[in-house]
Amino acid sequence: MHLKSNIPTIHTMKKILLYLFVLISCSTTAQTTIYLPQPLPMKSSKMTLMQALSQRHSVREYTEKSISDQTLSTLLWAACGINRPKEKRITAPSAINGQDITVYVCRQNGAYRYDALSNILVKVSTEDLRSHVAGGQAFAKQAPICLVLVSDASKVRFQNELSAMDAGFVSENICLACTALKLATVPRATMDKDSLHKALGLTETQHPILNNPIGWPKE
Repeated sequence: MHLKSNIPTIHTMKKILLYLFVLISCSTTAQTTIYLPQPLPMKSSKMTLMQALSQRHSVREYTEKSISDQTLSTLLWAACGINRPKEKRITAPSAINGQDITVYVCRQNGAYRYDALSNILVKVSTEDLRSHVAGGQAFAKQAPICLVLVSDASKVRFQNELSAMDAGFVSENICLACTALKLATVPRATMDKDSLHKALGLTETQHPILNNPIGWPKE
């Protein structure tokens, strides 16, 4: 008489290992990548461009109210998202179409790189880097979100001039989008660039240029 063995076969073990690998991979991806909702359509905003221009102003006091991923997705798209998918062109002007500016999102649960083509956030740090963004100005670290504009010198010639131009374009888009979305912000050059360079895992050719702390305005 043959007793039925309880030892899994090699084929079964392979299936179990494959299942565990997929499970772990999915779990890791879920932790390091945020799939953003589609940006709100332009027609959803009741504010015209001229109204946004007339109402835009710098704000340095924010409430602790969080910003939803839906709102963040719309804001990031306005900053330098893809508005012409076939050509992979972005909303902000870019000198010689270098598209050298990458937006990093710093918030309490870590820092993320915005991938405009895929409309996702890729986690690059588990640290709350808002104090590094604030530098010597404590008010900035109170904002629930800080956007850091990083230029890649390898994508543009005359890096100092063109990267400053491109960062300015993106920052202005952020300011106008914040006004339309009833958010508050202020463009800043102050920040601990050396600490951010290390914490964000930037390359030798990447440099933080500007930042925008963003939150809901205090009444």
